[in-house]
Amino acid sequence: MGGLEELSTIDSLWLSYKKEHTKEVRDRLVEQYMNLVNIIAGRLAISLPPHVDRDDLISSGFFGLLDAVERYEPDRKNKFETYASVRIRGAMLDYLRSKDWVPTSVRAKIKKYENTVRELEISLGRNASDEEIADAMGITIDELNKTVSQMNVATIIPLDDYIRAETPNDGLESPGANIEKLEMQEILAKAIHRLPEREKQVVSLYYYEELTMKEISLVLHLSEARVCQLHTKAIFRLRGFLARNKENLVD
Repeated sequence: MGGLEELSTIDSLWLSYKKEHTKEVRDRLVEQYMNLVNIIAGRLAISLPPHVDRDDLISSGFFGLLDAVERYEPDRKNKFETYASVRIRGAMLDYLRSKDWVPTSVRAKIKKYENTVRELEISLGRNASDEEIADAMGITIDELNKTVSQMNVATIIPLDDYIRAETPNDGLESPGANIEKLEMQEILAKAIHRLPEREKQVVSLYYYEELTMKEISLVLHLSEARVCQLHTKAIFRLRGFLARNKENLVD
């Protein structure tokens, strides 16, 4: 093997690493892609409370990047950035879950709101309006809006298990698991299609176009607070729909 100075391209770095698996080349690869960690941490941090330290997200994302470098197989022709982004984001979400940063009082409101929306929409066979949800919860529209605003920061994690439908298969899943993933992706597409138009737009722009809430507010000519509310409402509708259909898959 020639010196590291001869490894002038990403392809040659990957070729060298897969052949000889040296720490030096691995570190060069990590350095090449470290900006991915910073970008993903920045996007997540926008939707999280101030007390969540961005440096902690970056640290957990770094280990996700290391894992991606170790597992990536260039011969599969998957784009590394796509593959690594899923693992980096997953590592950050695992860190957030481990910290259980959602306050107990907010968690209780989340459960009540989620159960109300799910039961209403099963009963109605359609999307429930804010008025119907508020009435079922025994609160005013203003109180409902305040509740939804408090829940905004808690909604980025739960749907991520489903929403990253383009996650590449790393070859570790069984054929049965792959079939179930495909079925869930189809169900997710149907669930998004059923959303009210504004909520559908927010989900599409946030998760698929990867715009920030501020950028979405400019595109849709809405306040950022309103965009966050629409995002939260969409997430709970989708979670209820996905949960019901997942139960049907198991049955």
